[in-house]
Amino acid sequence: MLTRQEILRALTTSDSGEVEALFLEADRVRREQMGDEVHLRGLIEISNICGRDCLYCGIRHSNPSVRRYRMTPDEVVAAAGRAAALGYPSVVLQSGESDVYSPDEMTELLGRIKSLHRLALTLSLGEKPREVYAAYREAGADRYLLRFETSSESLFNRLKPDSSLRERLECLHVLRELGYQVGSGIMVGLPGQTPDILADDIELLRELDLDMIGIGPFIRNPDTPLAGKESGTLDLTLRVLAILRILTRNTHLPATTAMGSIDPQGREKALQRGANVLMPNVTPTEYREHYRLYPGKICLGDSPETCASCLTTRLATLGRTVAKDPGHSRKVKSGSQPGTTASRGRDR
Repeated sequence: MLTRQEILRALTTSDSGEVEALFLEADRVRREQMGDEVHLRGLIEISNICGRDCLYCGIRHSNPSVRRYRMTPDEVVAAAGRAAALGYPSVVLQSGESDVYSPDEMTELLGRIKSLHRLALTLSLGEKPREVYAAYREAGADRYLLRFETSSESLFNRLKPDSSLRERLECLHVLRELGYQVGSGIMVGLPGQTPDILADDIELLRELDLDMIGIGPFIRNPDTPLAGKESGTLDLTLRVLAILRILTRNTHLPATTAMGSIDPQGREKALQRGANVLMPNVTPTEYREHYRLYPGKICLGDSPETCASCLTTRLATLGRTVAKDPGHSRKVKSGSQPGTTASRGRDR
């Protein structure tokens, strides 16, 4: 178990030997705890309509250059079927934070997917009332991903001016109570983020005892208020990923698309530093280009079939294989909730 000082050292050291040792240990823990199989989760970006105005996000509500879309329920079901046909045992339905799908529409959609395909369902739809989360769970949703991006309350308030860190963390608590496998995550390299804040982020993620954690670099977007800021680096993102593998042991950690967008080998490097999940995009290509959280996003024009073939080849070069099971949580829950940390924010 890494101490606070060891976490800070790992984040800031310029000693290449220490960094390499960190990465090797993360890969060892990944192999010991998760094996060499990589879980594929087909990503369906069902809508880019968002009511939030996060300063870093390309689909923020006030960005007039975005062409907004909402996939029809039939299109979503068809995309899920395409993922199933490609052998993906799990899909993720992701959208901007909005009510573009009513709870009744989404509940019906989840039921249709579950009745037609043996797929594990992850939702990433933002903050919802408890009763809506409960309805989605009853309809067949297995997992929910809700990133908080930073544990610093002051930084959160600057970057997400129409959101509340406390409310977001409370949503994670509610999701766990309702029986979801719960995921969250952070962005690395945010303007104003310090090593101490990152260490706080890491410690909070560990305390929450999450089933999955998504880590990605901040990538500046010219259509946002942070256009002039420096983007995050892959090196620091991989250090955070490696630390989290060592600390959380058997949490599912994806090699995110953002890592591959800032480095052609970004996802491969992540898989060698603790990651065990990939999320190939199965969004119809006519919509995919409009779900641009950041510029330079990879695979915008590739068909789902092309992505599947490419990923299988890439994994083979790493000596990794594709998992056949849906990749449910490896955590053994004692009935405890992601407790006291869910009721407070952190600040530095």
